[in-house]
Amino acid sequence: MGKGRIIKQYIERKKILVSPGAFNSISAKMVEQAGFPSVYLTGYGAAANLLGAPDIGLLSMSEMVKHLKYMNEAVNIPIIADADTGYGNALNVYRTVKEYEKAGAAAIQLEDQTWPKRCGHMEGKEVISAEEMVGKLKAALDARDDDDTLIIARTDALAPLGFDEAIRRANLYKETGADIIFVEAPPDIEQLKRIPREVNAPILANMIEGGKTPVLSSKQLEEMGFAIVIYPLSALYMMTKAVKDVLTELKEKDTTQGMVDKMISFKEFNEIVELSKIRENEKKYKL
Repeated sequence: MGKGRIIKQYIERKKILVSPGAFNSISAKMVEQAGFPSVYLTGYGAAANLLGAPDIGLLSMSEMVKHLKYMNEAVNIPIIADADTGYGNALNVYRTVKEYEKAGAAAIQLEDQTWPKRCGHMEGKEVISAEEMVGKLKAALDARDDDDTLIIARTDALAPLGFDEAIRRANLYKETGADIIFVEAPPDIEQLKRIPREVNAPILANMIEGGKTPVLSSKQLEEMGFAIVIYPLSALYMMTKAVKDVLTELKEKDTTQGMVDKMISFKEFNEIVELSKIRENEKKYKL
């Protein structure tokens, strides 16, 4: 059974799937150890992690595939993987889906922005035609080797073209065969409520702290009719704040001692990265 089947089972039971974002393997491992049933590989976080750069289409498909592969090796839960626009035209999308699937993605998210894309909560987004996106989705669906691999179709049309066009595209992408629909960046609760009512498909909600969409609980979103919710940047933003604070403390006070009670311990960190398992294998193989 492919890991996408786990996501499908949540959808079939109408129980919302909560998928926190991870930007590297250690953060993905922590999502799994916290007890969440899936993890979201964020392109925004990957750009920050690998390049120290914003989410403006700088990462290549091969860089994201390598990043995904490492993450998949670190966890056992299904990964919902951001594949941006598929990194080109329909033929590029076909190859992207093949490579993402081989690297371990359980669900692959594709969007209808122009390339280079930008974060869905940034200003100045542009979208391709709905017809071109349909062709890209057909390529994605044909590329799958495992029927359990899910294709998530995201539309960014709301900001540049309006809510009605975003809903039209969402339903069109579902009719094309996308498994899950993602209408990016609704700016208020009323539009959030309308999306599950007006799109006949499992819907994904995106909760970004400080973004364009109001941040709600998974329970509230489930009651509205959403099937999946991602919190893609929560861990990244928390980590960034913590690192900034400890470096400020070191710079200003010439010591980190005042921050030690806010750090994870040496022992606890080794438990997270499962050093004990390595030690067991060392004994097993007499290293």
